[in-house]
Amino acid sequence: MIFSCKKDKQIDDAILNMEVDVKVERFDTKFGQAKPQNLAQLKTDYPFMFSKRYTDEFWIERLNDTIQIELNEETQKVFPDLKNEEAEITLFYKHLKYNYPSTKIPRVITATSSVDYRNKVIVTDTIALISLDTYLGEKHFFYDGLQNYIKANMNREQMVVDLSNAYAEKLIFQPKRKTLLDEMIYYGKQLYFNDVMIPFKSDAQKIGYTEAQFDWAKVNEENVWKYFVERELLYSTDAKLPNQFINPAPFSKFYLEEVDADSPGKIGRFIGWQIVKAYMETTESSLTELLETDAETIFNASRYKPQL
Repeated sequence: MIFSCKKDKQIDDAILNMEVDVKVERFDTKFGQAKPQNLAQLKTDYPFMFSKRYTDEFWIERLNDTIQIELNEETQKVFPDLKNEEAEITLFYKHLKYNYPSTKIPRVITATSSVDYRNKVIVTDTIALISLDTYLGEKHFFYDGLQNYIKANMNREQMVVDLSNAYAEKLIFQPKRKTLLDEMIYYGKQLYFNDVMIPFKSDAQKIGYTEAQFDWAKVNEENVWKYFVERELLYSTDAKLPNQFINPAPFSKFYLEEVDADSPGKIGRFIGWQIVKAYMETTESSLTELLETDAETIFNASRYKPQL
């Protein structure tokens, strides 16, 4: 995989040759196989996984809960091993360490979360927690009842993307976002961070689009931009705009029937990404400087003007 990454994406040898100690710990497997008599040892090894609000009796009941058992079994079926995911996670941490040399590689731990798709990956200074039951594949029966646009990113290919997004959120300068432009640039920074940290993933995967959705965004970039400018939306503080153009959704809401039907959600993030890329092409900013620069400075310096 690494050879393919280097060939296809020209990953720097200095990054590929970095030494990082990444080993994914399968807490999900250990918990699924645990017996009451070895619960104490598991709690010693993973104290942060056991809230002190609950007694041992609670955890023993959890071990024997039929829903939890099914979660464990289905997760094990899809992920008997994590060789490919561990390789991508390792490559991500190499990029992170290269760009942020003081980074300490955390313990990377997998668990189940009763399909908590809003918190698929959680990172702290010492732990990266990945909920494997949120990556079982969009057609998995656990996800029946979820909207298609949510299920679409519940595939194993998105795991390292979500990991990168979680780190971006920790590193991006985030004043109170008031305008649509603020929102666009914030997520544009996140996506540019993904460009740097996970160049081995496709642009569509970085934003959570299908290839068809990404192609629509590219083809319609100029028209979307004109829509924002002509309606003076960039500096609008209308609280409805993030739901129309920023937040995950089945489609973006232009309220134009012929457009809404084909558009992907989060189109404002895509436009913000293009603005940030234009900014980085016209300035000599480092990644760290980019993440700390305010939205208006980035926009004004980018000279962004999409053309077909």
